[in-house]
Amino acid sequence: MDNQTFQYSILLVEGLQVTSQSTLPTFILLLIVYVFIMVSNIGMMIQISADKCLHQPMYVLFCNLTLNDVLGTTVFMPHVLKNLLKDPSKCYITFVECAIQAYFTHLNGTASHTVIMIMAFDRYVAICNPLRYPAIMTSNMVVKLSIAAWGVAAVLVGILIGLSVRLSHCRSVIQGNVCDNASLFKLSCENTVVNNVYGLTFTVVLFTSSIVCVALTYLKIAMVCFKSKNKATNSKAVKTCSTHLTVYIIMLISGSVTIFLHRFVTYAETRKLAGIIFHVIPPGLNPIIYGIQSKEIRQKILKLFRNQVNAK
Repeated sequence: MDNQTFQYSILLVEGLQVTSQSTLPTFILLLIVYVFIMVSNIGMMIQISADKCLHQPMYVLFCNLTLNDVLGTTVFMPHVLKNLLKDPSKCYITFVECAIQAYFTHLNGTASHTVIMIMAFDRYVAICNPLRYPAIMTSNMVVKLSIAAWGVAAVLVGILIGLSVRLSHCRSVIQGNVCDNASLFKLSCENTVVNNVYGLTFTVVLFTSSIVCVALTYLKIAMVCFKSKNKATNSKAVKTCSTHLTVYIIMLISGSVTIFLHRFVTYAETRKLAGIIFHVIPPGLNPIIYGIQSKEIRQKILKLFRNQVNAK
């Protein structure tokens, strides 16, 4: 199969390399994590949508993050779970399905950064211009920011995957848990300089913009805390910022490792593990850190829980 060129071939997905004894425990663990991520993120979206008191810019923008986590987990986890139960030599996917999967995989990764950037902008306005915050962060502005975050991600990723799909391919093995852009253009025996240049530029610009936005936002928060003499406020801000930054750093490092290690075949299993971390830890922690730590959402959830207990 590798000595011929195909336009729509059947591809083999390597998936996780686990022993037969570890397959079932790994499957159960990932299934539990998958259910938790879906329930917590969808539940958070429903809670924010249903309660008019939570129809505030910060929570509406947070819904973009939960929606992206649901998208990313849905694209990634079912395929990993399905392939765990299959014979490694029979984990097939068509090229068209692979391209679609790669598009949504990268859309999830890109939107993770663009959505966090608009959330950082919201926090920046709230801290730097608290008196003008209601005038700046109007419903119209929130809609525009949300459309911009998803629109930019959709277009840039569309170009990225389009450059890979245009190539003929002479190989048939996807070296990863799921399809992504690098796996796609690695199937080709053509010159992929354009793909590498665009992909590298895209990644550097995205990561740099994301890091700068987050760094400036939290630097401003740190300056406000430094000037403030309120120890309780400072402690709360430090706790909130540290947890937010922890999840962001995990997302940034795991995403960077996944991209970087594509260039080193010997570290394929490490890259697969980094991909799982990227699709599991941030989506699992985001509802807890961004949602539960919010006083309004925490009170609503506790009230709902008490009502259910009293009803029983």
